[in-house]
Amino acid sequence: MRASTRIAGWGGVGTLGEERLSEDLVSATEGVPLSRGLGRSYGDSAVPPASQPLVVGTVLADRLLAFDEASGLLRAEAGLSLYELNRIFLPRRFFVPVTPGTQFVTLGGMVASDVHGKNHHVAGCFGEHVTALRVRVGDGRIVECSPELHPDLFYATIGGMGLTGHILEVTFRMARIPSCWIYQETERVPDLDRLLGALGEAAEKYPMTMAWIDCLKSGPAMGRGILYRGRWATEAEAPKRAPSPKLRLRVPFQLPSWVMSEQSVRLFNAAVYHQHVPQVRRGLVSPEVFFYPLDSIRNWNRIYGKAGFTQHQAVLPASAGRGSVRRFLELLTSQGGASFLCVLKDCGAQGKGMLSFPMPGTSIALDLALRDHTQVHIDRLNELVIREGGRIYLTKDALTRPEHFAQMEPRLSAWQKVRDKWDPDHHLRSAQSVRLFGDKP
Repeated sequence: MRASTRIAGWGGVGTLGEERLSEDLVSATEGVPLSRGLGRSYGDSAVPPASQPLVVGTVLADRLLAFDEASGLLRAEAGLSLYELNRIFLPRRFFVPVTPGTQFVTLGGMVASDVHGKNHHVAGCFGEHVTALRVRVGDGRIVECSPELHPDLFYATIGGMGLTGHILEVTFRMARIPSCWIYQETERVPDLDRLLGALGEAAEKYPMTMAWIDCLKSGPAMGRGILYRGRWATEAEAPKRAPSPKLRLRVPFQLPSWVMSEQSVRLFNAAVYHQHVPQVRRGLVSPEVFFYPLDSIRNWNRIYGKAGFTQHQAVLPASAGRGSVRRFLELLTSQGGASFLCVLKDCGAQGKGMLSFPMPGTSIALDLALRDHTQVHIDRLNELVIREGGRIYLTKDALTRPEHFAQMEPRLSAWQKVRDKWDPDHHLRSAQSVRLFGDKP
C-alpha cells in the first residue's frame, strides 16, 4: 500500500487516494471498488469514489500465461501493457488486432474501454477479438466468462468501464502481420466535404484510415485537414531491419495556460496544415509513428497546465448524413473550441460489448482545455450529439451530465440490469459511475 497520493485521469481530473500495487490481483482486488491500469483514461473512469478512495494498480500483474503461435491465441494477466506486447511480438510478426492511439495502456483497460483504432471499419473494437475473461465480480467470486459461459457478464464487461468486475486475465487472438513496417499515404485536403469523401474512399481500399482536421477554420475552408491511410507493408516492400525505437521528448513541467490559447492553437493548426508539402506523401513508417504519434512526447498532457483538459469524443451515425459532421464543427467553431488535436475516423458495425462506443458513422475526437466555460461547451456539444442520434466515449469523458448520457445511450438499461445481477449493491464503482449512474459517492 502506498501513501495517500493524487489519483487522476490523463486529463487531470482526480482525487486524493491510495493505489494498491500487487502481482497477485486475486488477493489485491478483494473488497476494493476499482482497478486501474496505466491511467490513460482521460476523465474520471479510473478514479475511485470519494468515500472509498482506493484502487488496485494492475501493472505488476503483467505475465504472459499462454500463447499458441498457430492460432495467435494469447492469454495474459490484465496488467500487461500494449507497449510490452508490441516489444515482444512485433519482431515475431504478430500485432494486436486493434490498437488505440497510445501503447501505454493495459489489456484490462483495453477490455474495459473496448478500445477501437484506425481499422475499426474492418476489424471492429478490441472486444470483437476477445474470447474469454477472468474477473472478480462484486460479491468476491472469481468468474470465468466468454461468449458461451456467462455471456451476459462477458459482454457487459467489454466496454463496461470496470464496473461489472475486476478484470484479472484476458484471452484474445493476435493478428499475424507480413512485416514490422507500415506503408502510409498522407494527403492534404482543403475542405470538409472533400475530406469526408476522401476518408470514405480510403476506407474502401485501406484497412487503416483517419484524418486530422483544423477545427478552428471556418468558412469555405472549414474541416481542412490531412488524411492518413495505411496498411502493413509486404515482406517485399519492407526493409530487412526492424524499425528503431523512436526518440521520446519530455514535457518537464506543467505549462502556463496561455500556451493553449485560441490564438496559439490557431497558429499551430495552420502550421501543421501548410507544412504538408507536397500535397500527397507516400512511404514506409514504423508502427510507433503511424499508431502512436503522441507517445513520442512524454507527459504531453502537461501542456494544458494545472487546470488540465478533457477530450470530447462522439460518434455521429451514418444515418444522420455528412451534414451532421458539418453541424458539429459549426457549433464547435462558434464556441471558440481551441483544439490542436481533432481527429475524424470512419466507424464500422457496432460491437457486441453492451456499452461499446462506436457505431456506423464518423467519430470526432477533440481535446479541450478545462476553463470556466468548458462545461457549457460540452453540454452544447452533447445536446447536438443527442439530436443527431450519436453518443460519446466514456473513456474520454469527464463532464457529461447523467441525463445527457441516458438520452444518447438506449442500451444503458439493459447493461444496468446485468450489472445489478452480478453486483446488486454496486460495490464496484468509480468517480465516473457516481457522476453518471448515481452510485454511492
